[in-house]
Amino acid sequence: QVHLVESGGGLVQAGESLTLSCAGSGDTFRTSTVGWFRQAPGQQREFVAAVSWRGGPIYYADSVKRRFAMSRDNGASMVGLQMNNLKPEDTAVYYCAADRSAVVRRTIESYDYWGPGTHVTVSS
Repeated sequence: QVHLVESGGGLVQAGESLTLSCAGSGDTFRTSTVGWFRQAPGQQREFVAAVSWRGGPIYYADSVKRRFAMSRDNGASMVGLQMNNLKPEDTAVYYCAADRSAVVRRTIESYDYWGPGTHVTVSS
């Protein structure tokens, strides 16, 4: 069993930065693939980034590549998402998710555990 809690969301202006954190607990967190997903109002949940328990390589959606940076600290059971040069289209609820598989996958159905999400709003 894995328990996830996201934090760090908020309201920022376009061009600013924000850092999200995900605290994980449970014996299998450290051996799980962890991903970030987001869901904008009226949209389907989409993949943002993911990394295996090894900590690399990290995979990103094209829409956030070169702007977002995911990190993982297994010792602290934490995963981060540094978001730079934010755009209004980045507005969404951001979710942290864990997949017991060691294979990094981008599909929502692959992930077994989800956090409650944290809201990010980017104003223009």
